[in-house]
Amino acid sequence: MDFPLFHLDFMGNRMLVAVIAILHVLINHALAVGFAPLVTLLEFRGYLKNKNNPEEGRTWDEMARKMMFFAFVITTTVGALTGVGIWFAASLANPASLGSLIRVFYFAWFTEWIIFVLEVVFIMIYYLTWKKSNESPKRKRQHIRFGLFLSIFSWLTMAIIVGILAFMMDPGSWIEKKSLITGFLNPIYLPQLIFRTPVAMMMAGTVALMFVAYAMKKQNHWKAGILKYISFWILLWMPLAASGAFLYYWHIPRAMVGNLPVALGTQQFQDWYSSLVTVMIVVVSIGFLVGILGTFAPRRLPKHLLIIPVIASFLFLGTFERLREFIRKPYVIGEYMYANGFLVEEYPLYQQTGILKHSPYFEFSEVTEENKIAAGEAVFTLACTRCHTTHGISSVVRKFERMYGKENPLNEEAMKVFIKSMHNVRYYMPPFPGNDEELGALAAYIAEQQKRPKTFEGPQIKGVDVKEIEY
Repeated sequence: MDFPLFHLDFMGNRMLVAVIAILHVLINHALAVGFAPLVTLLEFRGYLKNKNNPEEGRTWDEMARKMMFFAFVITTTVGALTGVGIWFAASLANPASLGSLIRVFYFAWFTEWIIFVLEVVFIMIYYLTWKKSNESPKRKRQHIRFGLFLSIFSWLTMAIIVGILAFMMDPGSWIEKKSLITGFLNPIYLPQLIFRTPVAMMMAGTVALMFVAYAMKKQNHWKAGILKYISFWILLWMPLAASGAFLYYWHIPRAMVGNLPVALGTQQFQDWYSSLVTVMIVVVSIGFLVGILGTFAPRRLPKHLLIIPVIASFLFLGTFERLREFIRKPYVIGEYMYANGFLVEEYPLYQQTGILKHSPYFEFSEVTEENKIAAGEAVFTLACTRCHTTHGISSVVRKFERMYGKENPLNEEAMKVFIKSMHNVRYYMPPFPGNDEELGALAAYIAEQQKRPKTFEGPQIKGVDVKEIEY
């Protein structure tokens, strides 16, 4: 099955998916996977303190309820919408890769959706029955159990999706065996899960610390105790997150590690790699120091500086998501499918017969002098638009202008030579999938875009011409 490719030329397909995905991951990790167990633990602490000091117990319980309200509103709105939005955007931008993932992980996705529905049920029960749970110790114990169930199911949704994300980096023995188990239990699954779990807990702690600092009055007698408890929670998970990051790094295929400078700093700023790493270490260290101060001297915590550990943890995970998405290039599914959506094993066929012949959504099957520019646009759509635009973010025109200069028109022959061997020069670029005629058409189209810039409209705007494919 084949699909026409959605395209936004001002921002690019890759950026569309990245914005939605990173926003969802930040919300999911900080306010669902990590927040649920932290809030449940705070509620449990309030339940225990209520036996000896009812006023203190009620303060802890009410603070936990307010935190849960904050998480409830965001996760059930923006979190839920972006969760669906990731797969919707991915199916538009790279339908071939998502189709392959669904065929491999159909049962896993089915299971994840059941768990997700139960997670939604538990979060609604947990928050909406909170005040009623304070009527008796028995109801409070039952309510805490619902918090525990919510924590478990929030983590399980992440645990299943991580298996799919890890598979995209390194399918492992699935390439030979083609089974769900070998695909899910890939070499990077456990290292990535061991990394993500403490990071989620740590992020939840930084958000909770700032929330409590602003939500509770300075005069509250129990504020320092809650801040101290949350600070200790952060310190507890930080070394585990660092260990998980180290373990994860050593399980990344060595070829992908070479992509790290470009993945972190982009191609334009890859020479800044060491400086950017240093900045990240400094920012994380500041967050660590805030955690120490909150644990041993919570009353001295400057609440206006508590945004720093929040930003640090969010930058940490956001950067990780950027790195994870980029370093697997030139593949979208390791060793199986290139980032442009073409299967590795089908490349010899396409490079011999061309890709236009096998695409039903373009009226022509081969390149001629009459259709050369239009055919080049079609080749660009099929081979380049997953990552590039004509004049937007990651513009191919600007990239070639940086290589050859803006003073003169782009040289088609020079571009053809580069495109044909670009995968040897830049490992993260997949080989060109088409034949020589299509390569010439693509170079001509890029040169034409420099001379006479024209807005590139995706099939969702200009429509498609369907043709019958002859085999």
